[in-house]
Amino acid sequence: MATILNIETATKNCSVSIVKNGMTVAIQELNDGNYSHAEKLHPFIQQVVEEAKVSVNEIDAVAVSKGPGSYTGLRIGVSAAKGLCFAFDKPLISIETLHSLAHQVTVEEGVIVPMLDARRMEVYATVYNSNYEQVRGIKAEIIDKDSFKEYLSKGKVYFLGDGAEKCKEVIIHENAVFVDGKYPSAKEMAQLSFEKYKKNDIEDVAYFEPFYLKDFVVTPEKKR
Repeated sequence: MATILNIETATKNCSVSIVKNGMTVAIQELNDGNYSHAEKLHPFIQQVVEEAKVSVNEIDAVAVSKGPGSYTGLRIGVSAAKGLCFAFDKPLISIETLHSLAHQVTVEEGVIVPMLDARRMEVYATVYNSNYEQVRGIKAEIIDKDSFKEYLSKGKVYFLGDGAEKCKEVIIHENAVFVDGKYPSAKEMAQLSFEKYKKNDIEDVAYFEPFYLKDFVVTPEKKR
């Protein structure tokens, strides 16, 4: 039986789960509108291993959401995951954040567009078909009235994630469906991390870095 610790910190949702053979047996998460990962992540890890009645040393792998997403959130999650892998000699598995997010909806036709807020009218987004196969690469893009028109002209397009909310008044089309209240979670990482574990699809712990997509930019403080 494969036991995997999943860590998701790419957005404001701090989420941790223990998975056994692809099934979630314990989960802790908090999305209170703030980036509370630095305070919550390690207590959540302790809580899920206790709830699942395992020790960190007994898990078979650590999986982490690789991005794109919040620069600080990703750094915290990846640092914690790598630290556990080094300390307990466990393999590291990475899961694309948008791929995990896409699995929060099930559709029979059309495409799924998971998107994360990247400030102003910019989002990190990609496109999957109903079988969760990626049909367009991940982009950091400015949303306007013509965004995703090539998909909207062919059928239903399901937008979800915290980037979708600000697109409602811009992307106006009869085929546009906005799915509210969805954000990346360690729950959806369960089957994805298990499948990677079975294939031995792991990362080099020493050299693995989050997928930021864009360079981190520090905004200088205004002089008074």
